[in-house]
Amino acid sequence: MNPEIRVASEIGRLRQVIVHRPDEGIARISPKQSEELLFDDIVHLPQMQQEHDVFTRILGAFLGPENVLDTSRLLFESLEADPVVKLDMIRRICEYEELPQSARGLLERISNEELANVLITGHYPGEDYVLFDPIPNFIFTRDIAVTVNNHIILTKAAKEARFRENFLTRFILYAHPVFHTLAEENRLINLNDIDRFPPSRRGEYVSIEGGDMMILHPDYLLIGCSERSSSHGIQSLTEALFERNIIQNVVQVNIPYERSFMHIDTVFTQINHHHMVVYKPLIVDGISSTVKVYRKNGLTEHYPSVKAFLLSEINPNMEFIYSGNGVSPYQEREQWTDGCNLLTIKPGVALAYDRNPKTEDAFYAAGYEILHALDLLSALERGKLRVDQIENTIITLPSSELSRARGGSHCMSCPIQRDDLPAANPPAGKGH
Repeated sequence: MNPEIRVASEIGRLRQVIVHRPDEGIARISPKQSEELLFDDIVHLPQMQQEHDVFTRILGAFLGPENVLDTSRLLFESLEADPVVKLDMIRRICEYEELPQSARGLLERISNEELANVLITGHYPGEDYVLFDPIPNFIFTRDIAVTVNNHIILTKAAKEARFRENFLTRFILYAHPVFHTLAEENRLINLNDIDRFPPSRRGEYVSIEGGDMMILHPDYLLIGCSERSSSHGIQSLTEALFERNIIQNVVQVNIPYERSFMHIDTVFTQINHHHMVVYKPLIVDGISSTVKVYRKNGLTEHYPSVKAFLLSEINPNMEFIYSGNGVSPYQEREQWTDGCNLLTIKPGVALAYDRNPKTEDAFYAAGYEILHALDLLSALERGKLRVDQIENTIITLPSSELSRARGGSHCMSCPIQRDDLPAANPPAGKGH
């Protein structure tokens, strides 16, 4: 793995990314549990894994398979790195989960490969013994950490059901041989540090999930104030970012506190220098959504919509591609099935789900080709096409089971390295 960690945009050529293949814990979720565990449906695991494998094969074709880092492997390598730290981690997780001493002994005796599996799935190897609840949302690695320029922010989930995802991510970033120097270099911001990020005097806790964070330019970090990310969390993080001179402007995007709009990446993502895919009512019309910009110099600015902010401060030539082609009820349907949630591999090439036909019409109208992932993989294998030939293309992924979990390709990816965009593309406006 390349230890260079830097992300300064949403569209620079992707070089390294963290993913999580759907694991066997997902297959143990009952309908009664699904709501508690923040999963919208029960899914057929084998099909879901096949669809996710297509996603990672596409990423591997563009990035190289060695640069598509799976959490299971990272966790195993972290356990291998330091036996003392491993034992301390087992002690901490057993204390939090209130497991008996006998369970701690079991975890200490199994192999590191088995331990990594049980920490993720909750299922003790070889026995009908469940130590932990599943963590099905771990497939949405966007939420666990966010790279902002050359720092990583360890996020803090709003819901207790996601605690173990957060715990395992912290362990990886502090213990893994590639990441552990980040802490030594003061390049980690850990929102779980209760002394540095305490509750407010009114008892409001810090919570920010990665789907609510986007870096659109080295000087601009957008953070959604949403169902999952609190205003107190945004204020606390903003202070830390300004103190360390990591960013010049933090942009608070207020969206409705609704499951439909869980994070800001469910209502817009950038796919090219001049193109955003958006849910029109919130982002363009500004219905139930406003923007406040906090500047490092202490000034603030307000905008009535994300569109108004983007045109004023990021790119006056930005154009907007509408989910569902901007027509009801299709825009509501296709926003729900992640029509706005795309992962950009390089400017103009992005990954989307294959179940949003009206949004595809909007892509065609904006000058993009649509290429199904399976057709692309076949063409690559037969030598009929090279990845460097692919431009202005939306690659659609099989998604009958993945989409049930309510998260698209942007949600399923945690970029840790992208190429910087050319310096000839400065932001348009006031905070630069």
